Amino acid sequence: MLTLKDVMTDTAEKMDNTLKLLKDQFAGLRTGKASPALVDGVQVSYYGTPTRLRDLANISTPEPRLIVITPFDPTALPEIEKAILAANLGVTPRNDGRVVRVPIPELNEERRKEIVKVAKRQAEEARVAVRNVRRDANEAIKALQKDAKITEDERDRGLEDTQKATDAHVAKIDTELKNKEAEVMAV
Repeated sequence: MLTLKDVMTDTAEKMDNTLKLLKDQFAGLRTGKASPALVDGVQVSYYGTPTRLRDLANISTPEPRLIVITPFDPTALPEIEKAILAANLGVTPRNDGRVVRVPIPELNEERRKEIVKVAKRQAEEARVAVRNVRRDANEAIKALQKDAKITEDERDRGLEDTQKATDAHVAKIDTELKNKEAEVMAV
């Protein structure tokens, strides 16, 4: 049997997951410095099976503008190189036979603005997702009250708490966007 507490817990969990997903998406956006997150999720065809790069290799950043990928299986080097090129990240990997080096070029102003646009779009999608969670929670709360499982006061308090959680998560999304924008635009 669903209770108001279950609805609120589920709502908070879904909103937190939306925020976490946005942070992961932002980590994959290229800034002017090297970050393992840039290539983390790249899918490599490893013996015919799509596999995430982080499952095939160690990814490190020994210098601010260089990502070094050391595969566990050296025979996967050409496939890793192809996958990074196919991912269209705006970088060119270099294979030296043992590791793949990915130099991160300096971003120009136009490219920075494009990345900010992508970040804004991702943030808006996250806001919409949070609002959709709010809508679903409100419907569930109203259904509980309609089925006489909670009182009108509990319904009103639940709707109010849902709105507060929504406002808090939207504010966190805005903060994340502002931070990412500042990071991308920093020269």
